[in-house]
Amino acid sequence: QVQLVESGGGLVQPGGSLRLSCAASGFVFRLYSMAWYRQAPGNQRDLVATITTSGSADYADSVKDRFTISRDNAENTVYLQINSLKPEDTAVYYCNVFVKGIYYWGKGTLVTVSS
Repeated sequence: QVQLVESGGGLVQPGGSLRLSCAASGFVFRLYSMAWYRQAPGNQRDLVATITTSGSADYADSVKDRFTISRDNAENTVYLQINSLKPEDTAVYYCNVFVKGIYYWGKGTLVTVSS
C-alpha cells in the first residue's frame, strides 16, 4: 500500500535551515506529482510546495525564495529544503500524494523555530 514517511524536522533557531525528507513506497513514484503541506497549532493544513513528475515546482507565496522542493526518483524520495526559518514556520510538515483518486498523507515531521 502507499506509504509516506517524513523525517528531518527538529528545533532550529530563527534564520536556520532544515532539510525535510519524505520516503515514498507502494506506488510508481516517478509517475506522480508530490506535495508538502504544513499545519501550525490551531490552524488548517496549508499547501507549501508541489513538484510535478518533470520536476517543475510551485510554492505558496509565504515560502517563495526560502523553500525549495526537489525529488529523487531513483530513491523514491521528495525533499523540502527550508532556509531562513521564521517562528511562523513552526508546524508539522506533511508529505502528500494523490494516487488513483485517494489522497495519501504521512504522519508528519515537526519543525519548531525558536530561540
